[in-house]
Amino acid sequence: MENIHACLRLEWPGFCLDVDLHLPLRGVTALFGPSGSGKTTLLRCIAGLERAPQGRVTVGGEIWQDAHHWVPTHKRPLGYVFQEASLFTHLTVLGNLNYGLRRISTAARISVEHSIELLGISRLLNRKPDRLSGGERQRVAIARALAVNPRLLLMDEPLAALDLKRKQEILPYLDRLHDELKIPVLYVSHAPDEVARLADHLVVMETGRVLIDGPLAETLARLDLPIHLGEDIGTIIETTVSAVDKEWHLMRVDFPGGHLWARDSGVSVGHKVRVRVLARDVSLADHLGHSSIQNVLSGIVDAIGDDEHPGLALVRVKVGVAMLVARLTKRAAFSLELRVGKEVWVQVKSVALLE
Repeated sequence: MENIHACLRLEWPGFCLDVDLHLPLRGVTALFGPSGSGKTTLLRCIAGLERAPQGRVTVGGEIWQDAHHWVPTHKRPLGYVFQEASLFTHLTVLGNLNYGLRRISTAARISVEHSIELLGISRLLNRKPDRLSGGERQRVAIARALAVNPRLLLMDEPLAALDLKRKQEILPYLDRLHDELKIPVLYVSHAPDEVARLADHLVVMETGRVLIDGPLAETLARLDLPIHLGEDIGTIIETTVSAVDKEWHLMRVDFPGGHLWARDSGVSVGHKVRVRVLARDVSLADHLGHSSIQNVLSGIVDAIGDDEHPGLALVRVKVGVAMLVARLTKRAAFSLELRVGKEVWVQVKSVALLE
Protein backbone atom coordinates (compact mmCIF):
# COMPACT_ATOMS: atom_id res chain seq x y z
CA MET A 1 0.00 0.00 0.00
CA GLU A 2 1.39 3.41 -0.97
CA ASN A 3 1.89 5.84 1.87
CA ILE A 4 4.30 8.41 3.26
CA HIS A 5 7.12 6.64 5.08
CA ALA A 6 9.49 8.59 7.29
CA CYS A 7 12.09 6.62 9.23
CA LEU A 8 14.41 9.25 10.69
CA ARG A 9 16.92 9.66 13.47
CA LEU A 10 18.66 12.96 14.05
CA GLU A 11 20.71 13.74 17.16
CA TRP A 12 21.59 17.17 18.49
CA PRO A 13 22.94 18.13 21.93
CA GLY A 14 20.02 17.66 24.30
CA PHE A 15 17.58 16.44 21.64
CA CYS A 16 17.01 13.35 19.51
CA LEU A 17 14.43 12.89 16.78
CA ASP A 18 13.65 9.18 16.43
CA VAL A 19 10.56 8.28 14.40
CA ASP A 20 9.31 5.55 12.08
CA LEU A 21 6.01 6.65 10.60
CA HIS A 22 3.72 5.29 7.90
CA LEU A 23 1.21 8.03 7.09
CA PRO A 24 -1.78 8.09 4.73
CA LEU A 25 -1.25 9.47 1.25
CA ARG A 26 -4.48 11.43 1.42
CA GLY A 27 -6.12 13.98 3.66
CA VAL A 28 -4.55 16.08 6.41
CA THR A 29 -2.18 14.53 8.95
CA ALA A 30 -1.66 16.74 11.99
CA LEU A 31 1.69 16.61 13.80
CA PHE A 32 0.65 17.66 17.29
CA GLY A 33 2.54 18.24 20.50
CA PRO A 34 4.13 20.86 22.74
CA SER A 35 6.90 23.18 21.65
CA GLY A 36 10.19 21.29 21.40
CA SER A 37 8.56 17.94 20.65
CA GLY A 38 10.19 17.66 17.21
CA LYS A 39 7.29 18.51 14.92
CA THR A 40 9.10 21.13 12.85
CA THR A 41 12.33 19.10 12.80
CA LEU A 42 10.41 16.14 11.38
CA LEU A 43 8.87 18.36 8.72
CA ARG A 44 12.27 19.82 7.78
CA CYS A 45 13.77 16.33 7.49
CA ILE A 46 10.98 15.25 5.15
CA ALA A 47 11.60 18.38 3.09
CA GLY A 48 15.34 17.72 2.98
CA LEU A 49 16.16 20.93 4.86
CA GLU A 50 17.72 18.81 7.62
CA ARG A 51 19.67 15.67 6.80
CA ALA A 52 19.13 12.67 9.03
CA PRO A 53 21.98 10.20 8.33
CA GLN A 54 20.77 6.77 7.22
CA GLY A 55 17.17 7.98 7.23
CA ARG A 56 14.49 6.91 4.77
CA VAL A 57 11.75 9.07 3.26
CA THR A 58 9.40 7.81 0.56
CA VAL A 59 6.21 9.36 -0.79
CA GLY A 60 3.91 7.04 -2.68
CA GLY A 61 6.80 4.69 -3.38
CA GLU A 62 9.06 7.48 -4.68
CA ILE A 63 12.34 7.55 -2.76
CA TRP A 64 13.38 10.96 -1.49
CA GLN A 65 16.06 9.63 0.84
CA ASP A 66 17.57 6.29 1.81
CA ALA A 67 21.01 4.82 2.36
CA HIS A 68 21.84 5.23 -1.36
CA HIS A 69 19.75 8.19 -2.51
CA TRP A 70 19.40 11.82 -1.56
CA VAL A 71 17.02 14.09 -3.43
CA PRO A 72 17.77 17.76 -2.64
CA THR A 73 14.92 19.96 -1.46
CA HIS A 74 14.54 21.86 -4.72
CA LYS A 75 13.97 18.59 -6.58
CA ARG A 76 11.43 17.15 -4.15
CA PRO A 77 7.88 17.73 -5.45
CA LEU A 78 6.64 19.47 -2.33
CA GLY A 79 5.17 22.76 -1.19
CA TYR A 80 6.21 24.28 2.12
CA VAL A 81 4.28 26.88 4.10
CA PHE A 82 6.14 28.40 7.05
CA GLN A 83 4.82 30.22 10.14
CA GLU A 84 5.74 33.50 8.48
CA ALA A 85 4.63 34.01 4.89
CA SER A 86 8.21 34.80 3.70
CA LEU A 87 7.06 36.56 0.53
CA PHE A 88 9.42 38.50 -1.71
CA THR A 89 8.78 42.11 -0.72
CA HIS A 90 9.87 43.54 -4.07
CA LEU A 91 7.38 41.42 -6.03
CA THR A 92 3.63 41.75 -6.34
CA VAL A 93 1.38 38.90 -5.24
CA LEU A 94 1.26 37.62 -8.83
CA GLY A 95 5.03 37.90 -9.05
CA ASN A 96 5.37 35.81 -5.91
CA LEU A 97 3.02 33.18 -7.31
CA ASN A 98 4.94 32.95 -10.57
CA TYR A 99 8.39 32.85 -8.99
CA GLY A 100 8.30 29.19 -7.96
CA LEU A 101 7.09 28.07 -11.37
CA ARG A 102 10.56 28.52 -12.85
CA ARG A 103 11.82 25.28 -11.33
CA ILE A 104 9.13 22.97 -12.69
CA SER A 105 7.99 22.01 -16.16
CA THR A 106 4.86 23.50 -17.66
CA ALA A 107 3.24 20.07 -17.71
CA ALA A 108 3.79 19.65 -13.97
CA ARG A 109 2.08 22.88 -13.00
CA ILE A 110 -1.45 23.20 -11.78
CA SER A 111 -3.38 26.24 -12.85
CA VAL A 112 -2.22 29.32 -10.98
CA GLU A 113 -5.74 30.58 -11.52
CA HIS A 114 -7.04 27.58 -9.58
CA SER A 115 -4.78 28.41 -6.62
CA ILE A 116 -5.90 32.02 -6.78
CA GLU A 117 -9.55 31.00 -6.75
CA LEU A 118 -9.12 28.46 -3.95
CA LEU A 119 -7.46 31.01 -1.67
CA GLY A 120 -9.66 33.96 -2.67
CA ILE A 121 -6.79 36.29 -3.58
CA SER A 122 -7.77 37.55 -7.05
CA ARG A 123 -8.25 41.14 -5.82
CA LEU A 124 -4.76 41.12 -4.28
CA LEU A 125 -2.68 40.21 -7.33
CA ASN A 126 -1.24 43.65 -7.99
CA ARG A 127 -0.42 44.44 -4.38
CA LYS A 128 2.95 44.03 -2.72
CA PRO A 129 3.28 42.16 0.58
CA ASP A 130 3.53 45.31 2.71
CA ARG A 131 -0.03 46.16 1.66
CA LEU A 132 -1.46 42.84 2.82
CA SER A 133 -2.83 41.79 6.20
CA GLY A 134 -1.22 38.84 7.99
CA GLY A 135 -4.03 36.53 6.89
CA GLU A 136 -3.78 37.71 3.29
CA ARG A 137 -0.02 37.17 3.24
CA GLN A 138 -0.46 33.63 4.50
CA ARG A 139 -3.12 32.87 1.90
CA VAL A 140 -0.71 34.06 -0.79
CA ALA A 141 2.03 31.86 0.68
CA ILE A 142 -0.28 28.82 0.53
CA ALA A 143 -1.29 29.63 -3.05
CA ARG A 144 2.41 29.90 -3.99
CA ALA A 145 3.10 26.48 -2.45
CA LEU A 146 0.19 24.95 -4.37
CA ALA A 147 1.13 26.50 -7.71
CA VAL A 148 4.07 24.10 -8.16
CA ASN A 149 1.66 21.12 -8.08
CA PRO A 150 3.29 19.38 -5.09
CA ARG A 151 2.87 15.70 -4.32
CA LEU A 152 3.00 16.68 -0.66
CA LEU A 153 2.14 19.93 1.11
CA LEU A 154 4.00 20.72 4.35
CA MET A 155 2.50 23.37 6.64
CA ASP A 156 4.43 24.47 9.72
CA GLU A 157 1.97 26.18 12.09
CA PRO A 158 0.66 28.46 9.32
CA LEU A 159 -1.76 30.22 11.70
CA ALA A 160 0.57 30.65 14.69
CA ALA A 161 1.55 34.22 13.82
CA LEU A 162 -2.04 35.39 13.29
CA ASP A 163 -4.42 36.93 15.80
CA LEU A 164 -7.81 35.30 16.41
CA LYS A 165 -9.64 37.45 13.84
CA ARG A 166 -7.14 36.70 11.05
CA LYS A 167 -7.08 33.04 12.04
CA GLN A 168 -10.87 32.84 11.70
CA GLU A 169 -10.59 34.48 8.26
CA ILE A 170 -8.14 31.93 6.90
CA LEU A 171 -9.63 28.71 8.35
CA PRO A 172 -12.45 28.51 5.76
CA TYR A 173 -9.82 28.56 3.00
CA LEU A 174 -7.96 25.69 4.65
CA ASP A 175 -11.28 23.83 4.76
CA ARG A 176 -11.57 24.32 1.00
CA LEU A 177 -8.11 22.89 0.43
CA HIS A 178 -9.08 19.87 2.52
CA ASP A 179 -12.33 19.34 0.60
CA GLU A 180 -11.23 20.11 -2.96
CA LEU A 181 -7.60 18.99 -3.31
CA LYS A 182 -6.21 15.48 -3.25
CA ILE A 183 -2.72 16.57 -2.16
CA PRO A 184 -1.74 15.01 1.18
CA VAL A 185 -0.91 17.58 3.85
CA LEU A 186 1.35 17.33 6.89
CA TYR A 187 0.16 20.07 9.24
CA VAL A 188 2.20 21.03 12.30
CA SER A 189 0.20 22.51 15.19
CA HIS A 190 -0.09 22.68 18.94
CA ALA A 191 -3.64 24.12 18.80
CA PRO A 192 -6.33 21.49 19.52
CA ASP A 193 -9.05 23.51 17.77
CA GLU A 194 -7.11 23.59 14.49
CA VAL A 195 -6.40 19.87 14.68
CA ALA A 196 -10.04 19.04 15.42
CA ARG A 197 -11.24 21.12 12.50
CA LEU A 198 -8.75 20.22 9.79
CA ALA A 199 -7.11 16.85 10.44
CA ASP A 200 -8.04 13.34 9.33
CA HIS A 201 -5.07 11.61 10.96
CA LEU A 202 -3.27 12.55 14.16
CA VAL A 203 0.36 12.07 15.19
CA VAL A 204 1.15 13.02 18.78
CA MET A 205 4.81 13.80 19.47
CA GLU A 206 6.86 14.46 22.58
CA THR A 207 10.63 14.87 23.03
CA GLY A 208 11.37 13.76 19.48
CA ARG A 209 9.32 10.58 19.55
CA VAL A 210 5.86 9.52 18.42
CA LEU A 211 3.58 8.74 21.34
CA ILE A 212 0.60 7.71 19.26
CA ASP A 213 -0.75 8.01 15.73
CA GLY A 214 -4.03 7.03 14.12
CA PRO A 215 -7.29 8.31 12.61
CA LEU A 216 -8.35 11.56 14.29
CA ALA A 217 -11.75 10.59 15.75
CA GLU A 218 -10.48 7.25 17.00
CA THR A 219 -7.35 8.76 18.55
CA LEU A 220 -9.11 11.67 20.29
CA ALA A 221 -11.57 9.20 21.86
CA ARG A 222 -8.77 7.31 23.59
CA LEU A 223 -8.84 7.76 27.35
CA ASP A 224 -5.12 7.02 27.57
CA LEU A 225 -4.21 9.82 25.17
CA PRO A 226 -0.70 10.65 26.36
CA ILE A 227 -1.01 14.44 26.15
CA HIS A 228 -2.53 16.99 28.47
CA LEU A 229 -5.49 18.60 26.71
CA GLY A 230 -7.24 19.85 29.84
CA GLU A 231 -10.43 21.66 28.86
CA ASP A 232 -9.87 20.68 25.21
CA ILE A 233 -10.53 16.96 25.77
CA GLY A 234 -13.35 15.96 23.44
CA THR A 235 -14.37 13.90 20.45
CA ILE A 236 -15.17 14.45 16.78
CA ILE A 237 -18.25 13.18 14.93
CA GLU A 238 -18.79 13.28 11.17
CA THR A 239 -22.44 14.23 10.59
CA THR A 240 -24.94 15.35 7.96
CA VAL A 241 -27.34 18.28 8.34
CA SER A 242 -30.83 16.75 8.25
CA ALA A 243 -33.15 19.59 9.30
CA VAL A 244 -33.27 23.30 10.13
CA ASP A 245 -35.65 24.73 12.72
CA LYS A 246 -35.99 28.35 11.64
CA GLU A 247 -38.28 29.28 14.52
CA TRP A 248 -35.65 28.41 17.14
CA HIS A 249 -32.57 29.01 14.96
CA LEU A 250 -31.38 25.44 15.35
CA MET A 251 -30.12 22.76 12.98
CA ARG A 252 -30.15 19.00 13.40
CA VAL A 253 -27.13 16.92 12.45
CA ASP A 254 -27.39 13.16 12.08
CA PHE A 255 -24.90 10.33 12.38
CA PRO A 256 -25.53 6.57 12.29
CA GLY A 257 -27.21 5.80 15.60
CA GLY A 258 -28.07 9.31 16.76
CA HIS A 259 -28.53 13.01 16.14
CA LEU A 260 -27.69 16.33 17.79
CA TRP A 261 -29.15 19.83 17.73
CA ALA A 262 -26.80 22.78 17.27
CA ARG A 263 -27.16 26.49 16.59
CA ASP A 264 -28.13 27.17 12.99
CA SER A 265 -25.00 28.30 11.16
CA GLY A 266 -26.61 28.56 7.73
CA VAL A 267 -25.41 25.19 6.43
CA SER A 268 -27.92 23.69 4.00
CA VAL A 269 -29.69 20.37 4.54
CA GLY A 270 -27.70 17.44 3.16
CA HIS A 271 -24.34 19.11 3.76
CA LYS A 272 -21.73 17.08 5.65
CA VAL A 273 -20.30 18.77 8.74
CA ARG A 274 -17.82 17.81 11.42
CA VAL A 275 -18.86 18.50 15.00
CA ARG A 276 -16.81 18.60 18.16
CA VAL A 277 -18.19 17.68 21.58
CA LEU A 278 -16.02 18.58 24.56
CA ALA A 279 -15.96 16.28 27.58
CA ARG A 280 -16.83 19.18 29.86
CA ASP A 281 -20.12 19.59 27.96
CA VAL A 282 -21.25 15.97 28.44
CA SER A 283 -23.06 14.61 31.48
CA LEU A 284 -24.48 11.16 32.19
CA ALA A 285 -27.69 9.99 33.85
CA ASP A 286 -29.35 6.66 34.63
CA HIS A 287 -32.88 8.00 34.12
CA LEU A 288 -34.52 10.88 32.29
CA GLY A 289 -36.10 13.93 33.89
CA HIS A 290 -37.06 17.46 32.91
CA SER A 291 -33.98 19.35 31.82
CA SER A 292 -32.90 22.37 29.80
CA ILE A 293 -30.51 20.12 27.88
CA GLN A 294 -32.00 19.32 24.49
CA ASN A 295 -29.49 16.73 23.30
CA VAL A 296 -30.18 13.49 25.13
CA LEU A 297 -28.92 10.24 23.62
CA SER A 298 -28.97 6.61 24.64
CA GLY A 299 -25.54 5.02 24.89
CA ILE A 300 -23.45 2.26 26.39
CA VAL A 301 -20.41 2.82 28.58
CA ASP A 302 -17.40 1.69 26.57
CA ALA A 303 -14.47 2.58 28.87
CA ILE A 304 -13.66 4.38 32.11
CA GLY A 305 -10.34 6.08 32.80
CA ASP A 306 -8.63 8.60 35.04
CA ASP A 307 -8.55 12.30 34.29
CA GLU A 308 -5.56 14.54 34.94
CA HIS A 309 -7.22 15.65 38.22
CA PRO A 310 -7.31 12.88 40.85
CA GLY A 311 -10.95 13.56 41.70
CA LEU A 312 -12.22 13.29 38.13
CA ALA A 313 -12.90 10.43 35.74
CA LEU A 314 -13.27 10.19 31.98
CA VAL A 315 -16.07 7.97 30.72
CA ARG A 316 -16.30 6.98 27.05
CA VAL A 317 -19.80 6.16 25.82
CA LYS A 318 -20.70 4.60 22.48
CA VAL A 319 -23.71 6.15 20.77
CA GLY A 320 -24.35 4.42 17.48
CA VAL A 321 -21.07 4.62 15.57
CA ALA A 322 -19.89 7.65 17.54
CA MET A 323 -17.87 7.89 20.73
CA LEU A 324 -18.51 10.63 23.29
CA VAL A 325 -16.37 11.32 26.34
CA ALA A 326 -17.78 12.73 29.59
CA ARG A 327 -15.72 14.25 32.38
CA LEU A 328 -17.32 13.80 35.79
CA THR A 329 -16.31 13.41 39.40
CA LYS A 330 -15.35 9.97 40.58
CA ARG A 331 -18.00 10.39 43.24
CA ALA A 332 -20.64 10.81 40.53
CA ALA A 333 -19.33 7.78 38.64
CA PHE A 334 -19.58 5.74 41.86
CA SER A 335 -23.09 7.05 42.56
CA LEU A 336 -24.26 6.09 39.05
CA GLU A 337 -22.60 2.67 39.44
CA LEU A 338 -20.93 3.14 36.09
CA ARG A 339 -19.28 0.12 34.54
CA VAL A 340 -18.37 -0.99 31.04
CA GLY A 341 -21.48 -2.23 29.25
CA LYS A 342 -23.98 -0.24 31.30
CA GLU A 343 -26.70 1.65 29.41
CA VAL A 344 -26.82 5.36 30.23
CA TRP A 345 -28.40 8.57 29.02
CA VAL A 346 -25.89 10.99 27.54
CA GLN A 347 -26.71 14.68 27.87
CA VAL A 348 -24.80 17.05 25.58
CA LYS A 349 -24.96 20.69 26.62
CA SER A 350 -23.11 22.20 23.67
CA VAL A 351 -22.09 21.16 20.16
CA ALA A 352 -19.50 23.01 18.09
CA LEU A 353 -19.70 22.89 14.31
CA LEU A 354 -16.21 22.86 12.80
CA GLU A 355 -16.61 24.76 9.55
